[in-house]
Amino acid sequence: MREKNLQLAPHDFWQSIHPAGSFEPAPAQGHRDLYPATLPDGRQIVLPIRVLPGGEDRAVASLILNQASFAVADALADAVADKVRALEVEIVVGLPTLGLVLADALARRLGHSRCVPLGTSRKFWYDEQLSQPLSSVTSPGVAEKRLYVDPRMLPLLAGRRVLLVDDVVSTGSSMASALALLARTGVAPAGIAVAMTQSERWRAKLADAGWAGIVSTAIATPLLARGGDGGWRPTM
Repeated sequence: MREKNLQLAPHDFWQSIHPAGSFEPAPAQGHRDLYPATLPDGRQIVLPIRVLPGGEDRAVASLILNQASFAVADALADAVADKVRALEVEIVVGLPTLGLVLADALARRLGHSRCVPLGTSRKFWYDEQLSQPLSSVTSPGVAEKRLYVDPRMLPLLAGRRVLLVDDVVSTGSSMASALALLARTGVAPAGIAVAMTQSERWRAKLADAGWAGIVSTAIATPLLARGGDGGWRPTM
């Protein structure tokens, strides 16, 4: 177990896949600067620990998918693709911005020729009725954005089995906005896929509408609480 002695520069996270058992998932002394997430096959990816806004006692493991090495991004996409293949979805819908990285990778692995990207930039031909307010836990204090679906993409969604994709689900707010937007188009996704679930906070947001049970992920990470010794330990 190497966590105690491992030192990584900020740009070194998300770059390597480590053999199964390389890092202790719950060390007695708590985690320090990194959290080892475990893929379904047991291999591990080292993630930085980020203190949440508004206090110094809670933190999460962070994943920035478009900063990951190709090997890590491929491993995450492969793991998710294996879990959703049985859904036999016909079109993949991706959330901006980082969800589009995974959406593209999944669509390719599922044998699709394209995916449908949602967006936050309003083009002049967009219909404001096909939009939804959007907030993100990773961008506190940012003016409210809106999530849009291009009206030209609606024929690709109508009557088809849809997979809704984002990079990470944390509080569930962004995913709930995307689900509400798809509902405006008459679409109820057959599945939701993310590279990482970040704590269990999202479940309450999605459970009310019955969506919590259709989420597939490559890696799951907990909410972390700081102990008196300075170590971070899972809380949920």
